Amino acid sequence: MGDQSELNSSQTLLGKRLRVLRKQLNWTLEQTSQATGLARSTLSKIENGLMSPTHDALIKLATGLGIDISELFEPHENVSGTGRRSVCRKGTGQNHHTPHYEHTLLCNDLTNKDMIPFQSRIVARSFDDFEDWARHVGEEFVYVLTGEVELFTEFYESVRLGPGDSWYIDSRMGHRVISVSRKDAEVLWVSTTNPRTTRNITL
Repeated sequence: MGDQSELNSSQTLLGKRLRVLRKQLNWTLEQTSQATGLARSTLSKIENGLMSPTHDALIKLATGLGIDISELFEPHENVSGTGRRSVCRKGTGQNHHTPHYEHTLLCNDLTNKDMIPFQSRIVARSFDDFEDWARHVGEEFVYVLTGEVELFTEFYESVRLGPGDSWYIDSRMGHRVISVSRKDAEVLWVSTTNPRTTRNITL
């Protein structure tokens, strides 16, 4: 019951934040759809707290709106420079639940980041749990902490990985990950999203 309440609250807050950001740009849902590549109906559901967007969708939202992914959860001052630091204590990350993964965004107080670090619990158990491949601009590195996962990618054979194993992929390639151990696997995930840090990428 508590988890469901937390999920609903997270969806509501994210939806309100997205609507504020869209209004600040004076964009319609259709214009936002064109900028982010997400369907108008999907954006409407997110804004009304009826859908928890996947990490793939969060990256598309942030890229399309021209903001850091952290700003989808709360407003931040845009601070840049060489003297930056963020410390994230255990249990203080920003939780974001999806049907396939339960993410905890780490060091979420910094904007203008070239990387998005998060710890994830893999809830999905079957390739068919997903409607489509996840794909987005950038690259990602994943390190398995506990349990065993199976990584599916668009152009390679699937592979199983356990604690201490890792992978690095071009995120434009379709991908999805499932848990294959008795308990949900946990991984450390790091994604890049800023187009200026990636090479030969067409948005």
